Amino acid sequence: MKLQRETVVAAALKLLDEVGMDGLTTRRLAQDLGVQQPSLYWHFKNKRELLDALAEAMLAEQKPADIADYPDWREWMAAQSHAFRRCLRAHRDGARVHIGTRPQPGELGEGEGELAYLVAAGFTPADALRAMISLSYYTIGWLLEEQAATEAGRGPGQAPMAPDPQRYPLLAQAQTVLSQNDVDADYEYGLRALIAGFEALIGRRGG
Repeated sequence: MKLQRETVVAAALKLLDEVGMDGLTTRRLAQDLGVQQPSLYWHFKNKRELLDALAEAMLAEQKPADIADYPDWREWMAAQSHAFRRCLRAHRDGARVHIGTRPQPGELGEGEGELAYLVAAGFTPADALRAMISLSYYTIGWLLEEQAATEAGRGPGQAPMAPDPQRYPLLAQAQTVLSQNDVDADYEYGLRALIAGFEALIGRRGG
């Protein structure tokens, strides 16, 4: 029976969760599927194409924030970013998989609708795209750190140091908050700071 593309992607996601990005090789994937390695090249010319397909499959697993449900663009940005974060967290090394990926043809219509929504809120098309890219990069970067800490056996928000409060009173004071290991709150802080910056940008333009 001919090997289906969807079968390869599903097996690759399963293997990713088992061995991580570094262990995900076409040789190992072919072994798991019970096929010869060249059989995979009918569907994916190289590992980069396979990773693009994995990223697309991960996104399909998570429901994005529907702009129709969010009259306030700020809340939509926050909801969309949280949905993307859940997508990256759902699989081992999910953030690493998404690095370097580009939108697939099937995603362009959705992207056009999102830009139209933001343009109606006062963004220029270019700034709307920059904002969405910035949120995406922020989320990927955050998850890279979070998932790397997990791989290393540390808590995602584990404090790297305990500064002497006599010599470094401000660092020690700040660390009492960060040492609570509330990575969700820390992520939300940065996310809201970005959104506030976008709001200030369009505010200066009368948006």
